[in-house]
Amino acid sequence: MNFVKANHGSGAAIGLLFASILFIMLVFIVKFSTSVPDINADRAAVRSKDLAEIHATETAALAHAGWIDRQRGLVRLPIDTAIQLAAHNERNPVQARADLIARAEKAAAPAPKAPEKPSAFE
Repeated sequence: MNFVKANHGSGAAIGLLFASILFIMLVFIVKFSTSVPDINADRAAVRSKDLAEIHATETAALAHAGWIDRQRGLVRLPIDTAIQLAAHNERNPVQARADLIARAEKAAAPAPKAPEKPSAFE
């Protein structure tokens, strides 16, 4: 048999196939032997804590009265209190409408200008 006339193409194909199988095996070994921590694990914990704080703040705001803007006299009322107040005001519709218009105008009024800072040269 004459080895000089051997087909070089089939040898290259076998070498390429062997290198590909070896590469795939190395990839699987590295993939399954190393563990990478989840990138967003800490972020998810912080986000859930922040979301719980937001919900607690919103619940407290809905359940208790508080000031929205003291200068304009805007107050935040609990829903039950607001419903009772609205029902009480509906006994006299003319007065309720006048109060509602006055409150709407007061709430829509522009906020007063902030005092200007004195110049550094004064």
